[in-house]
Amino acid sequence: MPEPQSPEMRMTLMKFTLSTLAGATVLALGLAANAAMAEDGGIVVYNAQHESLAKEWAKGFTKETGIKVTLRNGGDSDFSNQIVAEGAASPADVFLTENSPAMALVEAAGLFSPVDADTLAQVPQEYQPSSGKWVGVAARSTVFAYNKDKLKEDQLPKSLLDLADPSWKGRWAASPSGADFQAIVSALLQLKGDAATADWLKAMKANFTAYKGNSTVMKAVNTGEIEGGVIYHYYYFGDQAKTGENSKHVALHYFKNQDPGAFVSVSGGGVLASSKHQKEAQAFLKWVTGKAGQEVLKTGTSYEYAVGKGDESNPKLVPLADLQAPKVDPATLNSKKVIDLMTQAGLL
Repeated sequence: MPEPQSPEMRMTLMKFTLSTLAGATVLALGLAANAAMAEDGGIVVYNAQHESLAKEWAKGFTKETGIKVTLRNGGDSDFSNQIVAEGAASPADVFLTENSPAMALVEAAGLFSPVDADTLAQVPQEYQPSSGKWVGVAARSTVFAYNKDKLKEDQLPKSLLDLADPSWKGRWAASPSGADFQAIVSALLQLKGDAATADWLKAMKANFTAYKGNSTVMKAVNTGEIEGGVIYHYYYFGDQAKTGENSKHVALHYFKNQDPGAFVSVSGGGVLASSKHQKEAQAFLKWVTGKAGQEVLKTGTSYEYAVGKGDESNPKLVPLADLQAPKVDPATLNSKKVIDLMTQAGLL
């Protein structure tokens, strides 16, 4: 005969039961939603790209193919960790990111299907990982945004590494908590190694001012609150296309010369191995990297670079070929080690 349960034990069992039922309900709803997608031939995209850009891609793809696209929007690292946690039970068919490290994390967990050869053939090798497990869908350039009233061209840093010099103390800014800046550090790590990266981050901690978000960094530069900041190029062009109120005193400095500060971050797209709609998901990636999908980048408002072979970017941008970016394999960008190193330096 079972021993009588104490009130505390009954409460614990009740909480456990409710938690289990809630988890089962969420899973069941997720599976039901996925089954509904299967019925109409649609796909679910975990989207960490700009929402407006992804909506344009989804709209164009559906119009051309009739395949419905459900977008679930979030951040690079949030979605990559979620996909790893979900594993084979993920309801996602496609994962889109702004930066490569999130793609590398999912790839390392073995959760991507190989991208179709026809799709890979549409994108130059420098904008896709060596593994072929995912593909570049867009790109953005690292820049040093500076206040034109405070800095002249001959006063600008010649290299990203120069910002570690004590002469830059209190004069530059970045957003270390964001996936954008962490991708830049990932490139630095690949190009210069652990020791050099750790030293640079330590000097960065002593020299820089932290802001939350690249647009906030640019606003601070524009008002003269700080002389310069490391951001991606499209924040400037996006603001200029609107009112320009947050960038009218700002100019962009491109490091070039294969410098770590000339890093071009590849936005990725991949098909989940667990997807029940492989054909439709692969078709979506092929469309995004094809002429129609890349034309959205040229004519839209994201101001990211087109990466398809022969596809032109927005004419306001410095051509990709002129950026003189360093060679970086997107598949080997290490987000975990970067976070560890930035934490050790006191930046996170």
